[in-house]
Amino acid sequence: MKTGWCWRKDESVNNFKTTVGLLGCGHVGAGVARMLLVDRNFIREKMGWPLELLKIAVRNPAASRPFDFPVDLFTTDPYEIVGNKDIQVVAELIGGIELTRELVLAALRSGQHVVTANKALLAHHGREIFAVAAKNKVEVMFEAAVAGGIPIIRVMKEGLSANRIRHLFGILNGTSNYILTRMSREGLDFKTALEEAQQIGYAESDPTLDVEGQDAAHKLILLTALAYGTLPDLNNIHIEGITALTPEDIEFARELGYVVKLLAISARDETDGRLEVRLHPAMLPKTHLLAEVCGSTNAVLVSGHAVGDILLNGAGAGMMPTASSVLGDLMEVARTSRQGSAPRVPSLGWFTLNDEIPRSMSETRTTYYLRFTVADRPGVLAAIASLFAEYGISLAQVIQKSAVDSHSVPLVILTHLAQERDLKAALKVVDKLPAVTAPTRLIRVETRL
Repeated sequence: MKTGWCWRKDESVNNFKTTVGLLGCGHVGAGVARMLLVDRNFIREKMGWPLELLKIAVRNPAASRPFDFPVDLFTTDPYEIVGNKDIQVVAELIGGIELTRELVLAALRSGQHVVTANKALLAHHGREIFAVAAKNKVEVMFEAAVAGGIPIIRVMKEGLSANRIRHLFGILNGTSNYILTRMSREGLDFKTALEEAQQIGYAESDPTLDVEGQDAAHKLILLTALAYGTLPDLNNIHIEGITALTPEDIEFARELGYVVKLLAISARDETDGRLEVRLHPAMLPKTHLLAEVCGSTNAVLVSGHAVGDILLNGAGAGMMPTASSVLGDLMEVARTSRQGSAPRVPSLGWFTLNDEIPRSMSETRTTYYLRFTVADRPGVLAAIASLFAEYGISLAQVIQKSAVDSHSVPLVILTHLAQERDLKAALKVVDKLPAVTAPTRLIRVETRL
């Protein structure tokens, strides 16, 4: 007895196909092309009709690639794909912003659906791109743009559409998470952990976008749009990377019962309804759902008013995990194309985007870890506590270690809830005290589960 997918015998279905063109055949593009070619029978069984790859636009058809492809698939002219009436779906996998923007907009205006893995493009030009797609009644799908192989976009857009999102936390950059894991487990400094990540291929030769937080910030903007119906401007969110973190601070965090993660936060304040969108290193309790997300893994924790907390984690990058997300989008677009209808769900899950500006970082209220380097003499803690009190900041916990040299000691303080503006103002005064011998180290503490 034959088992598996069964489809009604229908000549119109048997003759139907969805045609695809790829812009780019790099790391991810090669994985997508391979799946379209090698898994075409499997895809046809699942959908009932084939996804047919017609063309791949590349700069150099003769370049070395991880798989062999038929040479007649390649073209050096992207406009053999964009605007080609024989191609229904364009998969944009070349990266970059300005040229890619032109190609994507041209495809949408010609009535082609677009699937992309380009978070930077959507973070910078998403409003324009989604508006053009809506006007032309075509899809923009971008599952692969956030967290690689984790299906967070579809979950947010459809599975959680009935929920008011209370908050969303993400570990959205595998390079940074790997580095922090090595610093935490092995006591490595940032430079050594980064070099190790580069040697095994987890970090680029120029890792700036990853370790300074820009890559994760682009993803955070898209998740915020899905959660709250607004695409924040990059200039309106706080972005802070991991380059200033030290093994000493990570060890103090461990003693206090915390781990340090590069945390993306998008949340609706329960008291005044304001939106917070920020990305920075944060201390999480060891019991937090994200605390054990280690190595190059990505994860997203979403809290909805009806569903409660859900956690999705998995490969945040890599050829085949990311290609899996691209192919899933291609299959979904093919179903819409087969129906001959407008997108059944808006690209961002909302019919309109609002112009809400997130709360400024200076207005944010949280708790703080502070490490002072101070002279080893009586009265220093009292002086710092007194100055903090003038700014309305109270101390929750204090750790004082023995001298690191003959003159200074580390003094660690956890504060109660405080406003960032007040804390920064207090630190400007405290750091000028004669007893404070180095700039204060600051890490924000996140306790929401």
